[in-house]
Amino acid sequence: MIRDREPIRVALLGCGTVGTEVLRLLQDQPEEFAARTGAPMLVTGVAVRRPHKHPEVPENLLTTDAQALVEGDVDVVVELIGGIEPARSLLLTALRSGKSVVTANKALLAEHGSELYAAADEAGTDIYFEASVAGAIPLLRPLRESLAGDRINRVMGIVNGTTNYILSAMDSTGAGYSETLDEAGRLGYAEADPTADVDGFDAAAKAAILASLAFHTRVTASEVHREGISAVTPGDIAAAVTLDRTVKLLAICERVVDDNGVESVSARVHPAMIPRSHPLAGVGGAFNAVFVEAEAAGQLMFYGQGAGGAPTASAVLGDLVAVARNLVVKGKGPRESAHAELPVQPMGKTPTRYHISLDVADKPGVLSQVAATFNEHDVSISVVRQQGRGAEASLVVVTHTADDAALSSTVDKIAQLPIVREVVSVMRVEGEPT
Repeated sequence: MIRDREPIRVALLGCGTVGTEVLRLLQDQPEEFAARTGAPMLVTGVAVRRPHKHPEVPENLLTTDAQALVEGDVDVVVELIGGIEPARSLLLTALRSGKSVVTANKALLAEHGSELYAAADEAGTDIYFEASVAGAIPLLRPLRESLAGDRINRVMGIVNGTTNYILSAMDSTGAGYSETLDEAGRLGYAEADPTADVDGFDAAAKAAILASLAFHTRVTASEVHREGISAVTPGDIAAAVTLDRTVKLLAICERVVDDNGVESVSARVHPAMIPRSHPLAGVGGAFNAVFVEAEAAGQLMFYGQGAGGAPTASAVLGDLVAVARNLVVKGKGPRESAHAELPVQPMGKTPTRYHISLDVADKPGVLSQVAATFNEHDVSISVVRQQGRGAEASLVVVTHTADDAALSSTVDKIAQLPIVREVVSVMRVEGEPT
């Protein structure tokens, strides 16, 4: 019988919002988890920095010595403390001593994933990390397993709830960035220090993980082009509305093939205009969604709660159940797949499109001068619209696809034209035919 089997002993590192939910669910549903895994699961310790702040945790489980807990008599280490150190050292200790690992640590995986995977391979243990990207949404396992027999060409998505809430609110209310960020903080959607979210660091780490899985290539967060949302203005939002588009902070990972047939990987995070008809356009509030394009499977979309204690705990527990099952049957989970070893393409060489809004002089020849500058840089114009008169004269240009460096150089040159008073905004355009 299941209850007669040796329990799967679990060490929990960190007991914040997510860890508290993980512990609660394990304690509230022991028979259910035992039935799912084939053996009882027993939490043997919970490592925290300040035990007095965790009255919900049984006192006999609490410890401040994470190292001793990891080195002790446990089978699985669940890491929910975040950051690089001491998480990296603790997980390497666990893996090298034959313990399996479940982690939600996107920053660690994005920078030191290869080291952790190598340690797991050498020791013959598992490392699972579904909760590191998009909270409760089952996303990494489909990329890692379900689509392992397919060729993925593009992964594009909204992977940060804070920025999506802010941009969605700016779109619906017309409010500015700063006031919307303040409101997000009051509602609990933004941290006291929102830098990691609004400057794109969180999304870049997730993009690195997605690109690595999708394209069987090691990609680190430092190789992901990153731009945040602090420069997005109500004018940008209004410009998108006039074109029947909306603005989202997107993580975009794609397989790029040059004119010589040489493949590379592009990984980037930046605000972009997308058509309101695109499936991602309707993703509002703090929700996440990821759009996957594969050769055989076609277009797939994954949508749901991207953060929060209970949703993220759901993903952590899913991984824990998978690891426990492997331990019961003496099997192993999927290993790292980095055989493609594709180069990561610099942003300057990445094909993209621009939406450019210009404050221009109201005089003859404005359009021809601007068009000539685009022509000099071999950038084709898709849409151009001139509106207003006198001091209100403006010009909006949407380009066809070109290398990002060529587009950036074009904008720099346009800014120097005497007839251009100001380059009001520049934003990339995604999600529609080029």
